[in-house]
Amino acid sequence: MIENILPSGVASAELLEFPEDLTAHPAEEHLIEKSVEKRRRDFIGARHCARLALEQLGEPPVAIGKGERGAPVWPRGVVGSLTHTEGYRAAALAHRLRFRSVGIDAEPHATLPEGVLDSVSLPEERDWLATAPVGLHLDRLLFCAKEATFKAWWPLTTRWLGFEEAHITFTIDEQAGGTGAGTFHSRILVPGQTNDGGAPLLSFDGRWLIAEDRILAAIVHA
Repeated sequence: MIENILPSGVASAELLEFPEDLTAHPAEEHLIEKSVEKRRRDFIGARHCARLALEQLGEPPVAIGKGERGAPVWPRGVVGSLTHTEGYRAAALAHRLRFRSVGIDAEPHATLPEGVLDSVSLPEERDWLATAPVGLHLDRLLFCAKEATFKAWWPLTTRWLGFEEAHITFTIDEQAGGTGAGTFHSRILVPGQTNDGGAPLLSFDGRWLIAEDRILAAIVHA
């Protein structure tokens, strides 16, 4: 599913069922040795997907470390993102020479828990949700797009980006098959100076998809 919202040049892999014989890479085991089983499976499954994507890029399937705030540490010359939710793990990777950052997120297609929306959204976003089409859990889509925005932002800035510091607007493809699909625009509301020598971050553009009771959002920033 994730490949449907990624551009050419981005490698991806996803895992819906966790193989019982899938184990952690030996060089990653110390990162999860004290984790509960669900956390272990999410970690192992997402990094398994990342190694499959690395091979698609022609890169060796190396161990993937964990950096500040738990961000994955990619091999030199590679950018990427991981995500996991109930029954789903995925990775999307690209070469740094082609794209500056990647951010993906997956969420269940269900309403956000009570009280969460007010803490993750701006008044303008809530106004849009109040007039949006029924039948789609667009509050959760908003949360998903915010998470993807942070994942695209962090590697280029190594600075926190709060939910209130990005204003997201959506388009809905009325002709899309499945449950729903479209694009989104994340306007950054704080200074966007980066640490890679590139242009400051003013905004991100992404795509989203709802299928098989899951919401997927992806940003690939050139």
